[in-house]
Amino acid sequence: MKIYTRKGDDGTTGLFFGGRVAKDSTGPVAYGDVDETGACIGLARAETEPDSALNAELLRLQRALFIVGAELATAPENRHKLVAGETKVTADMVAEIEAAIDRIEAERGMPTGFLVPGSNRLGAALDVARATARRAERNAVTHMRAGGYEGSYVLAYLNRLADYLFMLARGAEETWTPSKET
Repeated sequence: MKIYTRKGDDGTTGLFFGGRVAKDSTGPVAYGDVDETGACIGLARAETEPDSALNAELLRLQRALFIVGAELATAPENRHKLVAGETKVTADMVAEIEAAIDRIEAERGMPTGFLVPGSNRLGAALDVARATARRAERNAVTHMRAGGYEGSYVLAYLNRLADYLFMLARGAEETWTPSKET
């Protein structure tokens, strides 16, 4: 088997569990953004200590994004083939990320200013990941409006992921609060 199949040379891509769609259709755009978010989280993870809790947490998020991508890459008529927690996002996955946000909020409090990315490489990478997660969320909304995704937790997961990445970056970045002089 080779990495290239030539099947996509016509501008289409294969879906999970079969079928083909245009590469620029709403599904591939959304799961492409999810893939980019995972790569950005990987960049942030590369800035952590290999044996650190943050490194392990970022790896967990990257793996969860494979599940998000699988669900988005499945045609509505094949959603019944998805497996909860393996290829389909679950309510428990959303609850886990909410609990992680709550832990950070309890430690640091709520943000009181805007994050200014670039204080350090880790914080900047987390902010890039947050921004790509928000784009993934917006494009997943567009994709899911097409129908066939009732009961999906993808949007909730992507929404919480962006919030979580924001809170993680908050610990590594400077903040700015607008004043009357600005």
